[in-house]
Amino acid sequence: HVRTPIRELATRLDPAMFWQIHRGALVNVHAIAAAERIDSDRLEVVLKGSGERLPVSRAFAHRFKEE
Repeated sequence: HVRTPIRELATRLDPAMFWQIHRGALVNVHAIAAAERIDSDRLEVVLKGSGERLPVSRAFAHRFKEE
């Protein structure tokens, strides 16, 4: 369990390697297997290996927009 506030933790990590995807979640970009749209408003990332799915908040969904 990490007690450091996520905002502070995010400033200590390489922003090219660790993305905040939700107010309570940072993820290593190399751990992302896929980003899947659930519906028009919701997006989830699927983690490599475990297949665990994490919600992406609207505030951070721009990271996954297709060019």
